[in-house]
Amino acid sequence: MIKLFKIIASAVVAGSLFMTTASAAGLSGAPAPFDRRTINIAVISFLGSGDWLQAFEAGVKRQADALGVNLTVSQARNDNDTQRNLVEQAINLGVDGIIINNGRPEVLKDVAQKALDKGIKVVAYDVNLDNPQIPQIEQSDKDMAKLVLDQAVKDKGDGFTGGAVYVAGFAPLDRRYAVWKDFIAKHNLKEKAVWGVVNDTVPASVADQTKAVLRANPDISVIFTPWDEFAKGVKLAVDELGLSGQVKIYGVDTSTADIQLMVEPDSAWVATAATNAAVVGEVSVRAVSLAIAGQPPGHSVLLQPTLITRDDLINNKIGTIEELQQKFPAFLKSDAATAAWIPAAKN
Repeated sequence: MIKLFKIIASAVVAGSLFMTTASAAGLSGAPAPFDRRTINIAVISFLGSGDWLQAFEAGVKRQADALGVNLTVSQARNDNDTQRNLVEQAINLGVDGIIINNGRPEVLKDVAQKALDKGIKVVAYDVNLDNPQIPQIEQSDKDMAKLVLDQAVKDKGDGFTGGAVYVAGFAPLDRRYAVWKDFIAKHNLKEKAVWGVVNDTVPASVADQTKAVLRANPDISVIFTPWDEFAKGVKLAVDELGLSGQVKIYGVDTSTADIQLMVEPDSAWVATAATNAAVVGEVSVRAVSLAIAGQPPGHSVLLQPTLITRDDLINNKIGTIEELQQKFPAFLKSDAATAAWIPAAKN
């Protein structure tokens, strides 16, 4: 017990961690080992802030509560070494399953394999660990980018001048940016600039970069932002420069805060494509639970995205994620990684 508390204390120092405790041992009607004892799952995120992460963790907790599992949730706060250490600590705790949320594949592949070698089930969200034993939870990044860029071409036509906010090395950003490059070729687009940063102050940092880019490239009319934290920074810059009538933002991901930015008067953020971050969290817990029960969910667990335009939000009087779920039922839940014995999460 003393060793356990030492490990938990070190995790708190290294990153950010909270725990939930199941109220009962064993889930009636479930397969082994869920039927006879409480299951322990660790969720380890590369990022440490943002609306998307908060919603993801809320979904994780809802599904964990429904299953009656003990949950340990930690954030590496954009630090590679910290994320490795948190996975190592989860292994040392002897958890039954680990959910890895984002991160660098080259940093995590070996430590994820170490967990598997210890009999711990691992699933990964938005980081390709290139391991057939690790189910990949994916938002269909290609479809997300295609949905929103199709809208950009519909709005602006072929041949527009644009820029993209992008940082290489993150699987979802790489996949989304690849679609942008395809669109450049197919629709004769002009890419004038690519910029971006991933740190603890993404919107503020991207805003500063964007102002410099737009001053140097006044002909940019479209900015593709394959992450909503990027979109927030771009919108801040566009607003400060008074360019909301000339520059339009096409993003990926959404949250209540994002929706409120999109519905502001004369907002430059005109479209986004997203899955529900909370639903992604629920699916991740279900996927690792299926693996623990000896019912692997398959190597690819895919969630389909929804296109959300500023006009949709305004015309339907949508101001929150909850209202979006009510009026876009496809955004409310996913049937991915389900089984009759897994209770539905309570929203």
